[in-house]
Amino acid sequence: MFLVLFSVNLSYGSEPPAVTQADVHSLGEFTLAQTEVFDFTSRRGSVYRIFISEPKGPASVDGYSVLYVLDANANFGTLVEAQRHQSRGRAGLKSTPVVLVGIGYPTEGPYDFKRRTYDLTTPALPENLPRRPGGREWPKSGGADEFLDFIQGELKPHIESRVRIDRSRQAIYGHSFGGLFVLHTLFSRPDAFQNYIAASPSVWWNDYATLKAEKQFSTSVVEFDSRKRLLITLGELELTEDGGPAALLAPTAAKKTFGNTKDFAERLASLEAEQFTFSYREFPGEDHGSVVPFALIESLRFVLNTSAE
Repeated sequence: MFLVLFSVNLSYGSEPPAVTQADVHSLGEFTLAQTEVFDFTSRRGSVYRIFISEPKGPASVDGYSVLYVLDANANFGTLVEAQRHQSRGRAGLKSTPVVLVGIGYPTEGPYDFKRRTYDLTTPALPENLPRRPGGREWPKSGGADEFLDFIQGELKPHIESRVRIDRSRQAIYGHSFGGLFVLHTLFSRPDAFQNYIAASPSVWWNDYATLKAEKQFSTSVVEFDSRKRLLITLGELELTEDGGPAALLAPTAAKKTFGNTKDFAERLASLEAEQFTFSYREFPGEDHGSVVPFALIESLRFVLNTSAE
């Protein structure tokens, strides 16, 4: 028999061994390369925070294509990095750089709920809106046309004074209320852009007023003299969520007729118009919030014709 003795020296309460202090120097706030941010005061006195990312690659003969992105405080960084990664991995993106222009607000948070509610919505009757948590009133709404006037008449000329833009390759992206704004722009002023991306659009707004605009668009689209493209994206779980605003609306005739966003997409897909192309992308396992990064990446592919069709 062998007896093995272990000698253990336990020293309770002793100081831990000294750790060499790392040499750390703060370099200030993190910034994204090839990006700039500035505040832009509109003629109406509204201040917008504008984000811009210009590509390294040369423009085509006609200039760069451009993608305008709403809610830029929340979305711009993701989109810039998505373009940077894709440009390294896909030759098609390397040869077709895009100018990214984000439209946000002078706030440190991701959203300014009051201002975006006004800027991104059409006029609505209070009785046509769902209840808000705690019985709070909805902020002032209905400024979509004013906001579109700002983009068209003030922001675009400023961007075009800085960067050579191909006006035949302009796109706009918006999510939620932003998606509603994108649809409103396409339905009311289709020549404002050529490519439209409506991510999880708030089609329930004002008791599905989008339904009336859709009907008018369905008859006018056959008369378009230039090509327009629309992409609608949606998270799969949005079709089954019970807690969204649409679930709080009364079962009106408009709601029953409109159906859900997927029904809306199917109607748009059935339109027979030579100058209109529609695409729909649904992301499995994603809800209204988690779908945003996927929608942003798909918007780049859509604009660059590398996917979504």
